[in-house]
Amino acid sequence: MKLLPELMRFVQFTSAKHNIDESHALGHSMKVLLHAHQIYSNTVHLHPYLKSQEPVIYTAAIVHDMCDKKYMNQSDGIEEINKILNHRLGYAEIMFIKKIVSTMSYSAVKKNGFPMLGKYQMAYHIVREADLLSAYDFDRSIIYHMYNSKEGFENAYVNAMELFENRVLKHHTDNLFVTEYSKKKGYEMYYDAISQINAWKYIIKSYDVGDSSRVGAPTPPSLL
Repeated sequence: MKLLPELMRFVQFTSAKHNIDESHALGHSMKVLLHAHQIYSNTVHLHPYLKSQEPVIYTAAIVHDMCDKKYMNQSDGIEEINKILNHRLGYAEIMFIKKIVSTMSYSAVKKNGFPMLGKYQMAYHIVREADLLSAYDFDRSIIYHMYNSKEGFENAYVNAMELFENRVLKHHTDNLFVTEYSKKKGYEMYYDAISQINAWKYIIKSYDVGDSSRVGAPTPPSLL
């Protein structure tokens, strides 16, 4: 149990050190951890050996963005993860945690496909899918673009729309989900995301009425 608070503090400090914004910091790690727990809980009966891999699954879920190329050199991030885990988990567990977090990103999978991790393959998919499920949060995408662009809210909204149209809402058609739980949950979150997007469309439109300052503002893509 002592490792959990240490990992949470590690994510907090590492996020501050590398200017990791709230879309990928502690709150995101906690959500991915909860998704990973749900996937694990609904999958372990099919793969009982996963019981011995809980520390790997939960730890990888917590620290997965602490080596994100968007914020730091990945090898440096992996080394920081290695230091916090050293003498707290076994050598093999640490090795596979590092392999999972360095190969699970959307861009890595699209470029290289799934790695071959032997008996840890399902653990890898559980953590990877937990991160994919967290991506359905449209607000999180807006927040990321707000922090990482100097163009303001309007462009952040447009960029978030494009991300969802080109990536997030294609998780199923791109065959990115392996577990039955994530396939089902992903569809639920897909429709929740559509509802979230439509709410933002309404709110933005309500502010646009009679606002002449918005002449020439960027037009978001038509999602549906």
